[in-house]
Amino acid sequence: MDSESKTSQRASSPSIPSPSASILLISPTNEILLLHRVRTSTSFASAHVFPGGHLSAQDGEVPLVDDIRRHEDSEPYRLAAIRECFEESGILLAKRAENPEELLTLTDGEREHGRHAIHENKTEFREWVTQRGGFPDIDNLIPFTRWLTPINVPKRYSTQMYLYFLPIPAPSSLKSESPAISQSSDLSQTRSNTIHNPTSDGGIEHTAAQFLPPSEWLSLYASYEILLFPPQYFLLHLISPFLSPSPPTLLHSSSNHPPSSIIDFPTLHRQREALIAFTRTGTPPWTEKCISTMYISGLGQQKVFSLHEPGPELAGTHRKGDAEHVMVGVNREGKPPRWEVRLKSDVIMPEDGDRGGGGKL
Repeated sequence: MDSESKTSQRASSPSIPSPSASILLISPTNEILLLHRVRTSTSFASAHVFPGGHLSAQDGEVPLVDDIRRHEDSEPYRLAAIRECFEESGILLAKRAENPEELLTLTDGEREHGRHAIHENKTEFREWVTQRGGFPDIDNLIPFTRWLTPINVPKRYSTQMYLYFLPIPAPSSLKSESPAISQSSDLSQTRSNTIHNPTSDGGIEHTAAQFLPPSEWLSLYASYEILLFPPQYFLLHLISPFLSPSPPTLLHSSSNHPPSSIIDFPTLHRQREALIAFTRTGTPPWTEKCISTMYISGLGQQKVFSLHEPGPELAGTHRKGDAEHVMVGVNREGKPPRWEVRLKSDVIMPEDGDRGGGGKL
C-alpha cells in the first residue's frame, strides 16, 4: 500500500485517542515546569513537555469510547495528572489531611521510592498518599483546554490540560533580618524554601526537569535550542503575557546584607489572578475549549492550521476550540520548521474554491 493510500485509510478510520492528562505547573515565583523527553520515547521524542501522561486503571474509569463524556474533565483525569507529575518530576501535589492548607512533605527517600514504586504499579498512588497522611489535591487543578490529536497521526490522545499554582509563601515565613523584605524576598530563597526541586525520572521518560519563565522557554524555542509541539507552544504563548518576570529590585546593601535581587509578592499574586480570570474568558471559555489542529492551507513556506474544531469524536456537539487564533508552521531555509501563533483575522487565505483569491481565513 502506498503512502497516499495509508494516509487515506487513517483519515477514514482514525485511531481511538487514549485518555491522558498534563499539568502546567507554576512555581512559587510564577515559572513553569517543562520536562525534556528522551530520544527513544514513542511520543514527543526529544521534546520539552508539561508533566503528564496516560490514565491508568488506578486513576479510575472514564466513559466508554462512544460516550462524549469520555472527553470531559473528571476525577480520573485529575488524579492521573497529579500521579504522573509525581512520577516524572518528584513534585507531589497533595495536601496534609491534618491541615489541608499545607502541601504534604516527604523525605528524599520516601519521594524516590514512592515515585518509582507507583510508576512500576507496585503500589496504588492514592493509597500511598493516604498512608503518608495526605490526599491528592485534585480540587486546585484548573482546567485549561483539552487537545485531541489530529486524525492523520497514528497514535492519538485526548489530553486534559490543567493549571496548578504552587503556593506563594507568606513573606513572614522566609527568614530575614531586614525590614525591607516585608513584601518581598530573595528570589532563590523563595524557590528553594517552598517546593521540592524537580528532578528527572532517571532517564525512564525524561532527562531533565526545570522551571523557567514562559517567555524564556519561548525564546529557547525560537533560537532552536529546544523542541516544542503545538499544544505546549500554544499554551506557553497564551500564559506568557500574564507570567512575565517582573524586573528584580536591588535591595540596598549594608554591612550585614550584601545586595541581592528580590521578588515582589503582590506582583506574583496579581499575575496569578489575571491568568485565572483569563481562563474564564472566551466562547467557550478556556476551561472548556477542546482543540484538534486541522491543516487548512499552505502559503509559500508557511502552513496554516485551524484551532477551532474539537476533533471527530466531538463533531456535532457543543464542544469547540479557539476561533480567534491559528497556528502557522514556518519553514526557514536550513532550519527545522517553527510554530507561530497568529490572530485568525490577520492571516490572508485564498477563498474556498478560489485558491488564487485573497480572502481571510
